[in-house]
Amino acid sequence: MLLLRPRRAPPRAKRPDRGPLALGFECGLALLTLSFLAPTARAQKEFRPPPNYAQLSPPDQAEGRAIVEGFRQQGIAGDYYLEFELQVLPRHGAEQVLLGRLWGSRNAAGPVSRVSVSASPTASRSGEVRLLIQNGPMPQIWRWTEGSGAPIAPLGVEALFEPVAGTGLTAFDLQMPFLYWPEFVYEGLARMHGRPAHQFLFYPPADVARHNPTLHGVRAYLDTQYTALVQVELIGEDDRALKTLSILDLKKVDGQWIPKSIDCRDEPTRNKTRFAVTAAALNQRFSSMVFDPGDLAEPAVIPSELVKLTP
Repeated sequence: MLLLRPRRAPPRAKRPDRGPLALGFECGLALLTLSFLAPTARAQKEFRPPPNYAQLSPPDQAEGRAIVEGFRQQGIAGDYYLEFELQVLPRHGAEQVLLGRLWGSRNAAGPVSRVSVSASPTASRSGEVRLLIQNGPMPQIWRWTEGSGAPIAPLGVEALFEPVAGTGLTAFDLQMPFLYWPEFVYEGLARMHGRPAHQFLFYPPADVARHNPTLHGVRAYLDTQYTALVQVELIGEDDRALKTLSILDLKKVDGQWIPKSIDCRDEPTRNKTRFAVTAAALNQRFSSMVFDPGDLAEPAVIPSELVKLTP
């Protein structure tokens, strides 16, 4: 989950910057190699959308790569914990609210987060879904579902695009692996929500293209002042947006900016799922067991002191 990234003071004791959400907010991230130059990858390139340059001439690609590399190093300093709501807002039909928790950190492999989503106490259905989302050069996601009887297992690429707990949000949306895809184009400066933003077009690697051929690219916008992720568009045929993730607002907690709410909108249906943070605890130190796939079925410790975020 998303899980968004403004600048902040350097973390103490020379600790590396922590990854943000995966919508997020640590929110999420994966670096795939360039070794997938198989026929499938070459065929997929035929369907890639061409760059939509914001200026008359192509911008400096070396500058764009430096911006992305710098963005990948940013994040919330220290371990952190978030409580959130997933507000399912269909264009037609009843709305519902699911409750969630997120633990975030960084390990030797890169940013890592543990996400738990369960139905509201007033909902007719119950059950909890837990995801362990490892970002970095070797991305992976593990899933545990309460009452399913299924063992903890890593998700295949095809499962990344399945809805999480019946919402419009997917594991792909939470992980945001496109931010580490090696092939991308810097499209230049654009305006997003009235502010200047760096515009990038990321191309899916071979395994993603093979399992989701409708996804031709991902366009991402980074605020030029705060280097914060402000909007993401999953691109399909004819450069049309399939899904849009928009950062609605940020909140400053303990001297650091974190995303407060994010909209995930399915463009064909116009159905939305809103990720809204309701409480946070920053500068934490969690046991490594919190982010161990083998312990995903066990409950994680919740910090005793939380900062409540008003609506």
